Amino acid sequence: MAYSDYIVYVDESGDHSLEVINPDWPLFVLCFCIFPIEGYTACVAPAIRRLKFELFGHDLVILHEHDIRKKRGAFSQLNQPAREAFMQRLNGIIEAADMTIVAVIIDKIRLKDRYQTPFHPYHLAMQFGLERVDQFLRLQGQGDRDTCVVFEARGAREDRELELEFRRVCDGGNRDRRALPLNIHVADKKANSEGLQLADLTARPLGLRILRPDQPNRAAAILEQKLFRGARDYVFGHGLKVFP
Repeated sequence: MAYSDYIVYVDESGDHSLEVINPDWPLFVLCFCIFPIEGYTACVAPAIRRLKFELFGHDLVILHEHDIRKKRGAFSQLNQPAREAFMQRLNGIIEAADMTIVAVIIDKIRLKDRYQTPFHPYHLAMQFGLERVDQFLRLQGQGDRDTCVVFEARGAREDRELELEFRRVCDGGNRDRRALPLNIHVADKKANSEGLQLADLTARPLGLRILRPDQPNRAAAILEQKLFRGARDYVFGHGLKVFP
């Protein structure tokens, strides 16, 4: 089977625990960022590296949403004008990127209230996401090609469980009861993958849009234009899945 013309990067915001739920962030958000490989290698990845070189003099800094927001690590050295210029450049790169997003948002409080034995939020979100990624790929004529799906490593045990659940879904444990031609790859954050960093930057803003819809959210306004719209040009249930 030939490789597809697309690559998918996945990252999350929030944790999957149902034992202790943070009332300020009761969501688990899993974002799948789908890139055409040609555009990713020619435009997206070089633009991210160029921004790092211009800002820090090297490309080793990891663009991590939490560090940027909390002004930690390399981002602590940016004064306000430099920070605003950086955010403007970063938003411009994301806005220009040929990228399609599938965002799955699990409300953990409602999930726990509704089900006596609730599903594992990460695994549930992954299944919903993979089903929609497959739908997107089939609409692009990629249904008979292998597509790589890259997740960020979370720990040895979690990664093993993730791979098992991924293979279960792709072996037919999905809504269409069909095999999905998707291959899992797990990468450490230190791999400095531009795709994983962009996926990290998408999850929290889209979750905030659901949690606090009236709050100004420039990042979400950009990202919403990237959400997968399905065959009928409709975001909800396609590029944006909120459950339950």
